[in-house]
Amino acid sequence: MKSSKRRLQALTEGSDGLPNYLKMEDSETSIPPIFRSRLHELFSQIEKEFDLLYSENLNLQEKIDILSEKLERESYVGDKQNIDYIEFETSGKNSKVKSVTQSNSQKVKASHKLKVQTSKIVSSFKAPTYNCQLIREFTGHKDGIWDVCTARPGQALIGTASADHTACVWSVEWAKCLLQYTGHSGSVNSIRFHPNRDIALTSSGDNTAHVWQAAVNWDLPRGQSSEEELEGGGEESLGEGDRPEVLRTPLIELTGHLGVVVAADWLTGGDHVITASWDRTANLYDVETGDCLQILTGHDHELTHASAHHSSRLVVTASRDTTFRLWDFREPIHSVSVFQGHTESVTSAVFTREDKVVSGSDDRSVKVWDVRNMRSALATIRSDSSVNRVAVSGAGLIAIPHDNRQVRLFDLLGQRLARLPRSSRQGHRRMVTSVAWVEDISSNINFFSCGFDRRILGWSIQPSKDN
Repeated sequence: MKSSKRRLQALTEGSDGLPNYLKMEDSETSIPPIFRSRLHELFSQIEKEFDLLYSENLNLQEKIDILSEKLERESYVGDKQNIDYIEFETSGKNSKVKSVTQSNSQKVKASHKLKVQTSKIVSSFKAPTYNCQLIREFTGHKDGIWDVCTARPGQALIGTASADHTACVWSVEWAKCLLQYTGHSGSVNSIRFHPNRDIALTSSGDNTAHVWQAAVNWDLPRGQSSEEELEGGGEESLGEGDRPEVLRTPLIELTGHLGVVVAADWLTGGDHVITASWDRTANLYDVETGDCLQILTGHDHELTHASAHHSSRLVVTASRDTTFRLWDFREPIHSVSVFQGHTESVTSAVFTREDKVVSGSDDRSVKVWDVRNMRSALATIRSDSSVNRVAVSGAGLIAIPHDNRQVRLFDLLGQRLARLPRSSRQGHRRMVTSVAWVEDISSNINFFSCGFDRRILGWSIQPSKDN
């Protein structure tokens, strides 16, 4: 609305704020002075109306956000209240669960599963079941941030990958950038720390992935903010010690892709790397030599993500072809399984600690899969916005970042747990691209989110005391 107002002013007003035709000499216009004065008053009223409408628009947006959250909670409880009661029948080793609903008396039998709740549990449900508090903000990138990751336990560091062609390593405690990597010539699309060494892996729009030294200098001064450090690279007023260390040369460059490398990850042990590219392939590399060991083909469209299992030589790749694939490298000849179920581009797929896979998609859904059964998903989570790079905690909490600036939390059964606060004072202002959990229980910040508002937010997410 402000831009519309400025366009109107540019068309009708001069530098002194008066309409151009009102500044004309009497000989240059045939408009009588009384009408000119009246027109001036009318345009002043229009300007005031624009200001009023803009203020009302901001207030309405906040009210919409509050009502949307309330509606989500009520719809969740409403779905659960369809369940009336459960009867159990046990006979030897076989157990059956009979679920009777108010709207349908059909009995549903399940073996060794209890996926429904009693009305007593439902009536005591209070959402959210987790308290989410914004603790710290990290700023300094010059463009949108594509990815955020956490370092191995014991290191209070996070890494970020940005469209500004840089990757940064940040101190969680100081909210400072300690190391800035500038070796890529294109957007940096992902970042991952090595599981036990001080090196990092990044993928880029320059068709490469880089492995670089990620050891940081903890003796950097703590006085400057992260934003001042990153933007002060060329200022003479800052001394050398006031800026983050800048690294321009990788330890090794992984080449071979013919398109943008959109994601990369370490296989368990850290000796091999998997990359995913827009050239429709995923490559397996030897980190020490930089050699491409295998080219994985089969996807029909560009790849969007790649992720490795934490303890087994398993990899999942996601694609715009609406599928994700599970690649098994535990045997000399690898096998592959194709998972179908989404109707639009699969934006990410990650492993859980329980050997499940969680996939997110532009079809506004997140699905939980058993790696041994690719026929149907165990749970499906529906939302109102496209899903970006999901993350699953060691405790099985799914964090879902959305295009609509929201971040929602669910469990592996598909039950909604919480939504991160978002208002004009906190939360992201543009789409949230990536999230990451901290598994170090000693940290007061255990969750990070990043987005195209160029910010990284550190959160404390803890179970509610009422649980």
